[in-house]
Amino acid sequence: MPLPRHAAPDMHIDIPPPGEARTILPGLRWLRFPLPFAPHHVNVWLLDDGEGWTAIDAGVANDETRGNWQAALTGEAFGNRRLTGLLITHFHPDHAGLMGWLSAGHGVTPMMTRIEWLQARSLWFDTGEEMLEHQAEFARIAGAPEDYCTFLRQRGALYVRSVSLLPRAFTCIADGDVLRIGGREWRVITGQGHAPDMACLYCAEEKVLIAADQILPRISPYVGLHAGEPMADPLGAFLSSLGRYRDLPEDTLVLPSHGEPFRPLHGRLDALDAHHAERLAALEDACRAPATAHTLLPSLFRRPLDQGSLGFGIGETLAHLRRLEAMGRVERLPGADGVIVWRRK
Repeated sequence: MPLPRHAAPDMHIDIPPPGEARTILPGLRWLRFPLPFAPHHVNVWLLDDGEGWTAIDAGVANDETRGNWQAALTGEAFGNRRLTGLLITHFHPDHAGLMGWLSAGHGVTPMMTRIEWLQARSLWFDTGEEMLEHQAEFARIAGAPEDYCTFLRQRGALYVRSVSLLPRAFTCIADGDVLRIGGREWRVITGQGHAPDMACLYCAEEKVLIAADQILPRISPYVGLHAGEPMADPLGAFLSSLGRYRDLPEDTLVLPSHGEPFRPLHGRLDALDAHHAERLAALEDACRAPATAHTLLPSLFRRPLDQGSLGFGIGETLAHLRRLEAMGRVERLPGADGVIVWRRK
């Protein structure tokens, strides 16, 4: 969701066309690939590791992205050097989609946190009618209309369409690990909420944070409740994990997965905290009368959502309701048909 941009970039680097690269610092390059869905692009970062380049993220699995990778690998972006490492920040298709394709083609084993690896594996193989019915029922008890539930059943499994065959092995990384890549040390700082255990990388020597989707310059990362963990508190996890980045210097250069590099860091963290505090207050006020998550959508979204984006809207609304419930500010009231309404305490 858009929010005021308190953190404007203090540097200008032209956005690289697909298949080309821009140098951020010596040994650190920026690629950008188009996406067939919002936010319509994803950034990939290249780290010089001596013999070649380590890529941070892989892009979505489609022919356009494969073509852009081929142009990068054989052009000036790689400078006649090869792909020697791959780190995937989290399981989402725009980040992990071509993980298997790159791994198989270049003989590299991807690095991921264990939870993100297992999430990718479980979603890639979970494609049956039972999964689709489970998602439809999750939407129904959130108050979604029957035509949307039917749409979910008929749409089929989305994840496997945008992710190539996954490799069978990975290298596990975890919060606090220090990776030495090309003479620089990068500390892994994980974030939760948008994804279960997303890996970000911080280089203290250069004061650079590769922030994945945890900290974005213009929008708040999507934080939604999903059918596989219906009693989770993803927004609570997101807001809590933002605190892990407070100890980094204010002038840290942030390299996000969507948008452009920016400074300062702390102003952006403040904006994200304030944004969600405002949304929680608006949603709590809307719960003065009992209402379903679907009915409450207008309190968080200014425009009606089509069927393709309704699931994201319901998921984000439920994440905010769960946060309010965990804070003791709203309560859930299940009906005889299982549909849940929410009421301010």
